[in-house]
Amino acid sequence: MSEDSTAPDTAERRAGGRGRRRKPRPKRKALAITAWTAAGVIVVGGAGAGYAYFKLDGNIKGVDINSALGGHRPQNVDNGSQDILVLGSDSRSGDNAKYGKDEGTARSDTAMVVHVYKGHKKASVVSIPRDTLITRPDCADDKGRTVPGGQRQMFNTAYEAGGPACAVKTVEAMSGVRMDHYVEVDFSGFKKLINTLGGVDITTKKAIEDDKSHLHLQPGKHTLTGEQSLGLVRTRHGIGDGSDLGRIQLQQAFIKALLDKVKHVGVFSSPKKAYDLASTATSAVTTDSELSSVRSLAGFASGLKGIGAGDMKMVTLPVEYDPADMNRVIPQEKADQQVWKALRNDKPVPASATKDSAGDKGEADEVVSGG
Repeated sequence: MSEDSTAPDTAERRAGGRGRRRKPRPKRKALAITAWTAAGVIVVGGAGAGYAYFKLDGNIKGVDINSALGGHRPQNVDNGSQDILVLGSDSRSGDNAKYGKDEGTARSDTAMVVHVYKGHKKASVVSIPRDTLITRPDCADDKGRTVPGGQRQMFNTAYEAGGPACAVKTVEAMSGVRMDHYVEVDFSGFKKLINTLGGVDITTKKAIEDDKSHLHLQPGKHTLTGEQSLGLVRTRHGIGDGSDLGRIQLQQAFIKALLDKVKHVGVFSSPKKAYDLASTATSAVTTDSELSSVRSLAGFASGLKGIGAGDMKMVTLPVEYDPADMNRVIPQEKADQQVWKALRNDKPVPASATKDSAGDKGEADEVVSGG
């Protein structure tokens, strides 16, 4: 189902000559994260702070996805668009230990494919439920050993099996869409970023009570701290039917509120604020190697700064509950291919693709809004 191309990218494309290969953007809580982190970097660079560039470059962790996957990947479509895989890591090691037992591995707690349309004025975001049962390809682990794939594997096991490269390989196998970039943020990095921003404003129309995600909010307006924000994007039991599908709706609502916050945070008027944001965000993210420098992130951000919350269409990949296990979902293959075909052709996702999906339904999107 992937349109393979073994032809290597040209130097011009890697340098940004091709519209799609500019540079990536955020994650589950990410679409704003790296782009506007980089916006802060632009300010720092404009002030001539060479040391700041050096320090911030050292913060960014990069993964060479292209080398790991080689040439057997979907075709690079040179139509001016970009596709970015954004993941939220659920590792319980280090500062994340209080969110659960550290079992020595991590999974992709949240996954989104961000498609930036030609002209970089609009974007579509496709959330992939972590509990989706898919056919996972064979992947290499961090020691170069082959980890066999298989049918009916949960989507979020791809990251566990082979890290970022396996996650990208799995999404490309599902979609036939080549990922131009990869961005990952973990729990602790996400919290620090929100706190550096000064919190994110949301309105709850109903109370949210979830001991498992440590979130307790009464109806009304709130400025969420990093800890509360993490609780919101993780909560399942405090709202709706307790499924991952309801949580995705909360994540999408939060991302829009986050974008609104970043838009008005004033990084261009305060060099210190800009630097603090850039330092926090560059420390919080792991990117593909093409984005793992301040200059790359800044260039990417400058091309995306016109995209706001109202310029994004956010959907959940069409799925239905698995008859054999109602705790899992399975892809609606025909509808899924409508979604991926639209992205490959740089077209909007048609409403018909998601109308019969179990996703994007329920009360979650009616409970939380920005502001």
